[in-house]
Amino acid sequence: MFNKIDAQHGAASDVPRCAHRSRTASTTLARSAGDGRHGRPHAHRVGIAWAIALITMLLACLAPSAQAQSPRYAGAQVVDLDAMIDAHASAPGEVIVPGPQYSPSQFPASQFPSPQPQWANRFAPPPQDNPCQLDQRYGGELDLLPNTNRPWSFQMVPDGLIYHSYLAGEKEPRMGTQYVYETQRKSWLWDSTLGARIGILRYGTEGPAMVQGFQLDVEGAAMLRQDPEQSFDLDSVDFRAGIPLTFGIGRYQTKFAYYHLSSHIGDEFLLKNPTFDRINYTRNELVWGHSYFLTDELRMYFEIGWAFNADAGAKPWELQFGAEYAPAAPTGSQGAPFAAINGHLRQDLNYSGNLTAEAGWAWRGHVGGPLMRIGLFYYNGASPQYETYTQFEQQIGAGLWYDF
Repeated sequence: MFNKIDAQHGAASDVPRCAHRSRTASTTLARSAGDGRHGRPHAHRVGIAWAIALITMLLACLAPSAQAQSPRYAGAQVVDLDAMIDAHASAPGEVIVPGPQYSPSQFPASQFPSPQPQWANRFAPPPQDNPCQLDQRYGGELDLLPNTNRPWSFQMVPDGLIYHSYLAGEKEPRMGTQYVYETQRKSWLWDSTLGARIGILRYGTEGPAMVQGFQLDVEGAAMLRQDPEQSFDLDSVDFRAGIPLTFGIGRYQTKFAYYHLSSHIGDEFLLKNPTFDRINYTRNELVWGHSYFLTDELRMYFEIGWAFNADAGAKPWELQFGAEYAPAAPTGSQGAPFAAINGHLRQDLNYSGNLTAEAGWAWRGHVGGPLMRIGLFYYNGASPQYETYTQFEQQIGAGLWYDF
């Protein structure tokens, strides 16, 4: 037998051990915001986790780029093709783009394209009779640096996103799964996310990379937990749906979003654990987020959320922040390293929360396109399944993710 904390009365009551698969933990987080025990027994573990994640991020940033190692990118430099074309058309001579300077000796006029209709799509391969070797080397996908000179237009169902989901965010819409060992209950868990995020309407530049302008998105996801030790029974599932309005200028992006989240317990779990005390955890929330790319591959972000409607122990405020490193250019089949770290603090946990760290290998098909990742996974904090959000979990495992 073990104790749980009653969310409304703060009284301890015994719970049958049959509910151990989702309720047992050596340290039980209190639901009451006034209980000061949130995360404190595990503060040293959280500190160690942050140190490991930051070291992983540093190593990933210092690692040689897979693009530079690939024959496809050998000797090539990532530049902004639009800026080069604009500069050459307006002032022949020195071609200056954000970062290095490129002289006519590197790009002689005889080998540099004049603005032509076929260059309107900067992601299309150049004409075969055009000797611009730098562009051919990248297959036309040079635009990693933001170029605010491109024209804006209205686009229905635009290509790509302005504000991308956080790679290590545990409640972000994506397609992904991780198989983990939970050290508190000493058992295996299989957590998956089935979701997506797509653009509906944009007023801004075309293409998926470093978009400048405004965009309206829709997102949705089901985040489920299965128990491999109980015939892969569905223990619980959280549903999320939202409408983000995003804006990008230069390397900066921001979003103002609404989302609804509700948690549900699995039927199979309830049949096997009839005494389980289910809750109706619900959030209807407004979010304001900020994101900035320090380089083409390295991004930092921060967001604050306020739930104007909450139930079953949920409280209004939450904070999320982190950093991530992932390839920006096409990787080819060889891929490139990635690393991500995310912190999530919530008022309903007395501003404790969780830490997530991921590192591994990633593949991207084109600039600004979806990212597929495989790697190691670490989670420390309150359960990501909000039906049992007061339970402490420490997960170690591996995952596969597809981010939009």
